[in-house]
Amino acid sequence: MINSSELNAFCMPGGKIIFYSGLIRQLNLTDEEIAVVMGHEISHALREHSREQVSQALAAQSAIGLGAALFGFGQGAADIAGVLYQSLVATRFSRTDENEADRMGLELSARAGYDPRAGVTLWQKMIKANSGGSPPVFLSSHPTEASRVQQIEELLPTVLPLYKAARRD
Repeated sequence: MINSSELNAFCMPGGKIIFYSGLIRQLNLTDEEIAVVMGHEISHALREHSREQVSQALAAQSAIGLGAALFGFGQGAADIAGVLYQSLVATRFSRTDENEADRMGLELSARAGYDPRAGVTLWQKMIKANSGGSPPVFLSSHPTEASRVQQIEELLPTVLPLYKAARRD
């Protein structure tokens, strides 16, 4: 837990989860909403998304550097290729990882006995807090908040029975 007003949580390579107190305080999160965030971050750890992203970035940097050297391009061309990779390719992989962590995390929190409908209220609170301050989707490493709400609503028929079964135990 980091005492900061930032609205964020993330998983580092190796599985350490960082959670900013601002996320809880500013959004006035319920236990169920915190469980949705934690399920999401635990999913990143289980799927080793951070390690995967580091490996992909290193491979891309190596390929760009090698390509620039082989074709006689200067550092400027390699830098531009790196920016293009980061903006167009890496962000797409990251959005895929985020969607996977959202799905998995919702299931994990439901199986732990936390109401998955809290995912909807969590993202509605984030929409309100961010009020349109997001970059264009193609430049963002995360899906839009609205698409996350939609995905959670689509998953509810699947995860609600898991939640109800966990509550009976």
